[in-house]
Order: sequence, then structure tokens, then C-alpha cells
Amino acid sequence: MVRHNNQLPTNLPQLQNLIKRDPESYKEEFLQQYQHYKSVLEVFHLTPNKFSKSLDELITFLAQVAHCYTDVLNTFPEELITLLQTHNTILDNEMRMTFCRALIQLRNKNLLEPTALLRLFFELLRCQDKILRQFLQTHIITDIKNVNAKNKNMKVNTALQNFMYSMLKDTNVRAAKMSIDIMVELYNKNVWNDGKTVNVIATGCFSKITKVAVASLKFFLGSDPDEKESDDSDSDDEPNIKDVIMANKVNKKTKKRDKQLKKAKQLLVKSKKKKSKAPQYNFSALHLIHDPQDFAEKLYKQLEKNNDRFEIKLMTLDVISRLIGLHTLFLLNFYPYLQRFLQPHQREVTKLLQFIAQASHELVPPETLEPVLKTLVNNFVTERNSADVMAIGLNAIREICSRCPLVMNEDLLRDLAQYKHYKDRSVMMAARSLISLFRQTAPELLHKKDRGRPTEATIALDAPKYGEINAKEYVPGAEILLNHEDKDDTVEIDSDLSDDDDEWIDIDSDGADDSDSDECNSGDEQADDKDKKLKNSKLSNLDRLRRSKVNRLKKLERKRNKIKAHEKSKVEKKEELTAEKKEAASLVSVDRILTDEDFKKIDMALVKQQVTFAKKGIKRLRDEASEKSELVKLGDIENIYKKRKHDKQARIESIKKGQEGRERFGYKDGRQNPLCSKTNREKKKTKAFQMMKHKIKTKVKRSFKDKQIALRNHLLKQKKMK
Repeated sequence: MVRHNNQLPTNLPQLQNLIKRDPESYKEEFLQQYQHYKSVLEVFHLTPNKFSKSLDELITFLAQVAHCYTDVLNTFPEELITLLQTHNTILDNEMRMTFCRALIQLRNKNLLEPTALLRLFFELLRCQDKILRQFLQTHIITDIKNVNAKNKNMKVNTALQNFMYSMLKDTNVRAAKMSIDIMVELYNKNVWNDGKTVNVIATGCFSKITKVAVASLKFFLGSDPDEKESDDSDSDDEPNIKDVIMANKVNKKTKKRDKQLKKAKQLLVKSKKKKSKAPQYNFSALHLIHDPQDFAEKLYKQLEKNNDRFEIKLMTLDVISRLIGLHTLFLLNFYPYLQRFLQPHQREVTKLLQFIAQASHELVPPETLEPVLKTLVNNFVTERNSADVMAIGLNAIREICSRCPLVMNEDLLRDLAQYKHYKDRSVMMAARSLISLFRQTAPELLHKKDRGRPTEATIALDAPKYGEINAKEYVPGAEILLNHEDKDDTVEIDSDLSDDDDEWIDIDSDGADDSDSDECNSGDEQADDKDKKLKNSKLSNLDRLRRSKVNRLKKLERKRNKIKAHEKSKVEKKEELTAEKKEAASLVSVDRILTDEDFKKIDMALVKQQVTFAKKGIKRLRDEASEKSELVKLGDIENIYKKRKHDKQARIESIKKGQEGRERFGYKDGRQNPLCSKTNREKKKTKAFQMMKHKIKTKVKRSFKDKQIALRNHLLKQKKMK
């Protein structure tokens, strides 16, 4: 068959289309192009630093039809890999990109193993081509994600993770930084979310390359990984949005300016999206570290040895504090290190206070944290500082005590509680929050007037001890299910407990009981009789004084014994009731399977225990400060109760917000028909001033001379009329 107008030797896209439809019919044309490729490739080896258009087209063509002739092109992928490994640093940028795209097409057709290709691409990250590096990074992440789409391919993952671990130690800054970015991205996409990946990233924290160490620390801090700095000179300077918009308005319109304006608007939208994203915190990554104690010690040792920037030191301190608080580690040198920075004028002092609170836990020896607490009180909670500094200091003390309550002693707490009457509202509220914390944890440390009225929850509290773990064999509050088999709303309060707790005895009272008054009266009568007898017998004054003193001591002893007996009976009743509750709760927990409805009832009962005996209308729910979280919020320390000063834009927005839905201020047109005409008086208000100034002049107060002239003219006019 003779083909007319055959342009296949020069028209590669047409030949590519025909081969995909019928490979066998066009094999001769393909072999012809393949021989041409080999000859062009030999010529290219002579000058690999120059761009070859014919080789570029042939490689793209062969990569498209490689699946049709796998037997002929079995060595084609290896040739491209060898070419890139040999001349990767001197190749032309476009040629290098063509080779990489061809290899990716072969990988998508399953003609190439992922391990070999990904290792090659990691080596190519050393190239001085930013576009290529970003392209390779995207492909590596996508390829590994596709490999693990259906099932985890542990063989490929293990090989690549080992290779990435070696890449972190590479001397090339860009390759090491790109490797850590890829691992972080794969973890965030839940592709490599195992412990090995986390521990490989953890080794990056000790890298000598600052960018790698910062990226690793940001991973554990949950910082936004999209904040990438330009790492070489070929990065394009992004145009300023305001300047581009103004230039597009004023200057002559061109295609270049239109493109810049479009790009600037895209950047603006992208920046707004970044701001609206909520920060993510990788607490699961901190949980997956194999040896957190060793990791924290190495980080602290590196912190003391290196002289890094202050921002890097802050990130390192943050990671160490999170590790200590999360895993309850012992790093006793960490607290004195932070203690020397606790000054009100210190830069980022609120973050340092946050780190101290994060590193506090119940197993930290109180004598280790006591100097830190005293430093906070001496440097922050003093009247020589501003009210904001005092409030921040009290908030920091509250956060530390919520995690390590044993660090606070009775005298210091009672001194700090005196600030509840301070003149500044922020200090007053901070002191009251500290008092409310200890009302829920250790009310016996507070002064009696600050403890508040006792509730069922606070009555059952025991003094905490160092190292004691309150492990329960039952579900707390499960005893109420015995009384709520037919009820769903509330929990009944034990009447015996309420009756006992209502019996208050004032120790300092002068004796309000009837029995005491009778005893006093009888004692007085006896004393009078004895005095008469003593007078009659003319005993000495010394004996009389001694006997009266003995009588007073006996009376005080009787009163003390009565108070002790009452307190003892009260403690015995409390222990008896507590034992009954524990027995009932353990019985319910063992004998039945609790449902979601049961747990809801238990939660309602526990909440009600917090508000029982409170004043009417005031419900004190469970204190959030006593429920420890993994992270100390910076806002809890910087929480200052006062109105902040707003800038002009914020004030204008608040004014406009207040005007919404309000009637328009000013003159109200009360006409029933808005189309009817207006009076001259109404029209006068809208006229120009030049039209009205001659009439306004008459309204000015006249002088005495003008009044005389006017009166004379008036009198003359009246005389003429007569």
C-alpha cells in the first residue's frame, strides 16, 4: 500500500497518535525514530550542557509510546537515569526537566520501580534549579501517596525512609531542607504517620543546618509549613499589591501590567486563606517519640552549647517544655535556666512564662519549682510594676499551681489572695481566679473567709501528697444510678449530709449554747458563795486569785473538749458517708454495664456536686483550670480584664456596627405624602448660603444705637400718620 503525503517521519505528534491506536502497523516508523534517537543521543553526549530540540522532542515521543513497545524500550528508562546521574549539574534546565517528565510518565505506566526513581529525584534536589526542585517535591509526595493509597507498602516506605535519613545528613542545604519538608508533608497528609517518620524528623532537630533544625522544631510545634523562605537567588520578587493596583489605574494599560495585577490579586486571596486557617498542633507526633527523656536532654544540651538566634531558642524551649509536661519527664536544670529570664522587661516574657507552666507537672519536686515561684512573685506581683505585669504574673502562678499544686505554701497563697481587693480590675480578677483554683484543689491553704461555702465536691477532697496517684476501682458518681433507675433529670442530695454540713460552730463565739450559759450561771453562783466563805474565813488574796484562774481553765477545757468531740463525730460521719458512696459506686460499676445515658446522669451528678450549697442564682460549674490540658494557652497568661484601646479603623467599625438597624439620626420628614410640596421654611434648610445670608443678618442682635435709630424712625412715621 502506497501512502500519499506521508509526513510521519517529521510529524511526531501524528505518529504518536497512530501508534497508540495500532502499534503493530506503525512499528517500522517507530524503529526509524528510535534509531534517530540513538544517533542524536550520541551527539548530545559530546555537549551535554547545550539544549537539543530534536532530542527533547524524541524523548517526549518515546515516553508517550513506551508501553506499546516494552521489548524494544526496555533499556530506555535506565539510559535516562544514567544520563541524569552523570550530567545532572551541567545539564540545561529545560533538558533536565524533559528527562524528569519522561521518567515520571514511565513511572505512571508502571515501567519503572518507585524506589529507583525516587532516589534519583532526591539526588536531583541538589541542582541549582528552583522550579525543578518544586516540581520534584510535588511528584515525590504524590507518588508516595499513590503507592500507599490502598495498602501501606512497608517495603517501599522503609527503603525511602532510610534514604531520607541519610539525606538529612547531606552537606547540601537545599537537599536536606527539601527532604525534611517532604517528610513533614507526608505526615500531615497521613501517608507516613508512623513512629519511624517522627523519629527521623526528630533527628533533624540536631542538624548543623539551621533551616533543617528550624523546620523540624516547627513540625513539633505545629507551625504553618507553608511559610517558606526563598533559599537561592533565582526566586522572583513578588510585586507589591497596592503599588500594582495604583500603577494599573494611572499608567497606560499593557498586558504585562494586567498580568501583574492578576497575580497580585491571587496573592491577596492566598494570604487571606492562610490567615483564616486554624493552627494545627502535632501532639500525636510528640507521643510517638521513642525516648522522650533522652530527646529532651539532648535538646537542652544543644540549647546550652549553641549560640543561636533568640527565636530558635524560643522554639527549642517550647519543644522541651511540651515534652516535659506531656511525658512527665525529669529535667531539673530546665527550671533554673528559665528562671534567670523571668523579668518584666524580657523580650517575649509571656512565652517564657508559658513554657514554665507547660513544663510543670505533679511529679516535679516542689523544692525545684519554689525558687521559680518566688522569682515570679518578687519580679512581677509587686506594686512597683504596672497592673498588667502584676496580672500576668498572677495568671502564670495560677497555671503553674494548676499542674503542680504542692509548690504553693499557705503563707504565700494568703498573701497573694489579698490582691482580690486591689484597685485595678485586671489584678483583682487574676487574684480571684487563683483563689477559685485552690477552692477546688486545696481549700485548706486558703484563709477561712476565702474558702467559700463548702460543697459536696470540696468536702470530699483530701490533701494531695507528692507522688500519690488517685487510682479508683470504680466510676466516680456511679452510686447515683441506684436512686435513678426511673428518673432521668437530676440527682437527689443525701439529706444526712446536708443536715450535718448545716451545723456550723463558731469557735470564737462567746458561748451561745444554753448548757454553757447554765454552767456559767451556776459557776457564778458558786463563785459568789465561795467568795463569801473566803471573806468570812479571811483567806488571803493569793488563794482567791488562784482559785478563780483554776475555774476559768476548767471552763475553757470543757469548751475545747466539746468542740473536739463535735469535729471528731463530723469526720467519722464524713468517712462513713464516703465509704458508703464508694461501696455503692463499686457495686454499680461491677454489676452492670454502663450505657451512654448512665454516663450522662453521672456527669450531671458530678456537676451538681460542684454547685450544691452555693448561693441562689449562682452556679459554679466544674473549674476548667483543674482539668489539665496538654498545652498551656498563651491567652490564659495574657488574659487581662480591661478594655483595650482600639485604633481608628476598629472604632469606625464598632460605630457602624452600632448604627445597624437604627433609625436615621437627624431631621425626620413627617409628611404623609412624600411627593407633595414643601413649605418655604423647609426649603430654606437646603438653599445655598449666598442665597440666605441677607436674611440671616437680621437675626443678629442689634446694638443700642441701631435700636435708637429704629425707635426714632418709628416715632416719626407715627407722627406723620396723624
